[in-house]
Amino acid sequence: MQDFWFYIKLGFTHVLDPTAYDHILFLAALALPFTFKSWKKVLILATIFTITHCLSLALSVYDVFSVDVALIEFLIPVTIALTALLNIFRIFKKDRTTGIYFQGLATAFFGLIHGFGFSNYFNMLMAEEENKIGPLFGFATGIEFSQVAIVLGVLVLAYLCRDILKIKKQVFVGLASLLILIITIPMLIETFP
Repeated sequence: MQDFWFYIKLGFTHVLDPTAYDHILFLAALALPFTFKSWKKVLILATIFTITHCLSLALSVYDVFSVDVALIEFLIPVTIALTALLNIFRIFKKDRTTGIYFQGLATAFFGLIHGFGFSNYFNMLMAEEENKIGPLFGFATGIEFSQVAIVLGVLVLAYLCRDILKIKKQVFVGLASLLILIITIPMLIETFP
């Protein structure tokens, strides 16, 4: 049980690590268009991200599939930039939606990429483990808790900006997405293959 808690903590700190803020940026970009009224949708998307993130870890841990680390390190900021750009695109689109199914598929793909980005480190930890399912489940639990915390933070920020300060949704989502995009550009340049 102590190992299970170790992996929950590892999953939690993996997402909330301020020096590796790629998860925070991605989740912030993912949650920006949503409000507390649509919290179920964004929670579903975060859960899809967790499941596919852990799926790619499992594929790597069991030596089913592996991906070039340099490519993954580049694709991670690409996923962040694409999510931010999708938010900006929605602002100018007439009905401003892309559909939850499209978002779900994109989020699943992005979760796979982010999981492979962490797989080398996770594989080193798992080398000594006989039972890999427990640690994977603990790690997934920690990721999910941390993602809920980030999504909740973004929803609170959206509430403050949109409902209290009366900033229009398009302005809030557009400026926040643009800021995320600007923060992501150096990551894209540093990791370009």
